[in-house]
Amino acid sequence: MTGRESAQPGRTEREAADDRRERDPAVDRDGDRGSTDGAVLTDPSGAAFSGADLVLGYPGMDDPVIDGESIAVPPDEVTALIGPNGSGKSTLLKGLADKIEPDRGMVVVDGQELEEFGSKELARKLGLLSQEHVSPEGITVEDLVERGRYPHIGFFESPGEEDRAAVDEAIELAGIEHLREREVGSLSGGQKQLVWIAMALAQDTDILLLDEPTTFLDPHHQLEVMGIVETLRDRSEITVVLVLHDIGQAARYADNVVALKNGSVHAYGPPEEVITEELLAEVFEIEAAVLDTEYGIQIAPLEPLEEPRDDRSDSRGAYANRTTGSDGSSP
Repeated sequence: MTGRESAQPGRTEREAADDRRERDPAVDRDGDRGSTDGAVLTDPSGAAFSGADLVLGYPGMDDPVIDGESIAVPPDEVTALIGPNGSGKSTLLKGLADKIEPDRGMVVVDGQELEEFGSKELARKLGLLSQEHVSPEGITVEDLVERGRYPHIGFFESPGEEDRAAVDEAIELAGIEHLREREVGSLSGGQKQLVWIAMALAQDTDILLLDEPTTFLDPHHQLEVMGIVETLRDRSEITVVLVLHDIGQAARYADNVVALKNGSVHAYGPPEEVITEELLAEVFEIEAAVLDTEYGIQIAPLEPLEEPRDDRSDSRGAYANRTTGSDGSSP
């Protein structure tokens, strides 16, 4: 079955979803699912950018990474995908970006399925900054950022005034004006990431997808990257979806958080509702304190949860008895 076919012959994905709502009392008539683990999946049929009943995997794998999940992305807001390693965050993002064709389900942008767009038309709607970057040898920062304008320039055309203005604006927003004439290969890792983000900004899309944009960066460059995301949220009409490992960054910068575990959406909503001590225990298997501070939600990881709490306490007591003796003295 292809990613565009219905679960049953002659039936659309939306009809199949309607049947599921009729059969499943956990799905209300508005399409929202309330599950025991706290996940709330907004009905994707009316969203400007959404994925419905997505099944996503890779060649050679017996089971899909994402198996029948749906997500509706609120427009003009920042949505962060969080979860432990292997939870399916990047896979879901690639499926939404048309880099992985679903085995089942569909992705919709402004009422159209992705396959209905031409390549340049889609590139004007949706941009992806992946984790893998390879730049041509000797290319300058300005030239690389200018390549983000390819969806807007004809095959035999040269960049026009509008394109140059978009490049200038992207370079300014990314804070890399001082690097404009430098060769990309001469830059640090953090500087390169800002250049790639500038190229994605120059693409001037309605939707921008970022796959772990702060991973491996030092705190200074992480703050610069997230500052760009914050500016996009506050000053532009662009929808941002990004994968983040840093839960604190998701709490601070995102309007919406999607928490995944084992390929399933575990929770979905505003950071203050999703990022709780209970969720961190269930999804990330850590004991942590979630603190409401003047700087927003702060996460303080305390320890990994590898055993049930009672058993873990007993094992600590046994260890203490072995190392100190029953009277508290060292052996």
